Amino acid sequence: MTLAEMQFAVPELRIASAEILLLAMACLILIVDLFVRDRNRTVTYLLTQLTLAGAALATFAVGTGQVSYTFSNMFVSDPMGDLLKLLVYISVIAVLFYSRAYVLDRPEMARGEFYVLGLFATLGMMVMISASHFLTVYIGIELLSLSLYAMVAMERSSAASTEAAMKYFVLGALASGLLLYGMSMLYGATGTLEIPALADRLFSGEVNDRIIVSFGLVFLIAGIAFKLGVVPFHMWIPDVYHGAPTAVTLFIASAPKLAACAVVIRVLVNGLIFVSSDWQMMLIILSVLSMAVGNFAAIAQTNIKRMLAYSAISHMGFMLLGMATGVIMGDPRFIVNAYSSSMFYVVTYVLASLGAFGTILLLARAGFESDEISDFAGLNKRNSWYAAIMMMMMFSMAGIPFFVGFFAKLSVLQAAVAGGHLWLAIVAVFFSLIGAYYYLRVVKVMYFDPPTSAAPIETTLDVKLLLSLNGLAVALIGIFPNALMMLCARSLSDSIVF
Repeated sequence: MTLAEMQFAVPELRIASAEILLLAMACLILIVDLFVRDRNRTVTYLLTQLTLAGAALATFAVGTGQVSYTFSNMFVSDPMGDLLKLLVYISVIAVLFYSRAYVLDRPEMARGEFYVLGLFATLGMMVMISASHFLTVYIGIELLSLSLYAMVAMERSSAASTEAAMKYFVLGALASGLLLYGMSMLYGATGTLEIPALADRLFSGEVNDRIIVSFGLVFLIAGIAFKLGVVPFHMWIPDVYHGAPTAVTLFIASAPKLAACAVVIRVLVNGLIFVSSDWQMMLIILSVLSMAVGNFAAIAQTNIKRMLAYSAISHMGFMLLGMATGVIMGDPRFIVNAYSSSMFYVVTYVLASLGAFGTILLLARAGFESDEISDFAGLNKRNSWYAAIMMMMMFSMAGIPFFVGFFAKLSVLQAAVAGGHLWLAIVAVFFSLIGAYYYLRVVKVMYFDPPTSAAPIETTLDVKLLLSLNGLAVALIGIFPNALMMLCARSLSDSIVF
């Protein structure tokens, strides 16, 4: 075949303009930072924030409200992806605002690499969100993971950070192997790695061996479960949350959860919905184990970062409730309700995590992490507004009315009951009641224990405003949750193709 006879489909680059912009700016900032003499890296910081804002504008500008494919159907643009990307940009911008003072207090982290790695991690999340092919999923996950490994180890003088990075790297490599092995088995059984094409072949019965599909699913879900941090693939979460610098912990605890949720929806709904009977019970088991282990283990923690790590495990278990109950007896009518409730849950969890870790960063100072629960003693006497914000975050995570976390849990429980899993909803409520204990313990320490430090709480005006907006968002969205719920449901219903 001659070159003239070969057909090459030129990809529609406009659809991926936000990703292209972010990649180009990340490379540019990496070069510009070489010539920056300012120890505070102000230019690098501002360029990073402007890049994220520009990517948000690009995503908003090219969004058509339709499902569009490019790069040989490996990349998809749809309303769900656009919404999650915008939320990722907002989360990363907030992380950088909260982390600014913390990073400047630590010379090993006050480098341009912190911001560049953050941009590459964000690019990985964007690729994950728009992946329509298993190879694209893997590329996005690895780009995110490799960036996070390096960010965890940035404080090289800290033995805890180095140990956490090594554990994260080794276990992450194992999870990547499981993920690839599952993908290869699905490819061997169906002959395709395109997620929509996989659904078509499963629907039409064009499968070489159904048993291989089932085995591939086990490995695939094991790899995804590691990225979510659910039991029994949770062992990296507490050590990484605790050992990583708090600014990096905040990054890990927020935006990547949105990207992982998108991958679950892409793979399980758009690709494997016709074998839902094979993976629903897996998700139910992972959900119950995560809620049990996460909540019981969190009770024993005295370090607030480890407590929030086990809390994250339980929250991801709660999120899986909706994922596991969208198909009833082969009927997919409840998919939008169930999956949008999980999506809403992840969004609200990320919002509360930003505020909680933002408050921890607020209390941290040079040489002092402020990551013990006892460090919050008497916070109300030191600054009543910051104590109120932290209380709102704890109440939201505990699911206390009328904060946004309550409606997130309620929507997931309603999806479980509608899916015929009443027993699962009862189990979830039981573990949620157990979880309320360790959240309320933090509130008790802030309001009823005497202060252990008289050091002033100093921060910049932008962080004060952002933290206040974060707290008010948790409260106000809790009072008026319908708009965000409908936005999640609408974006999902306009994006599901099977």
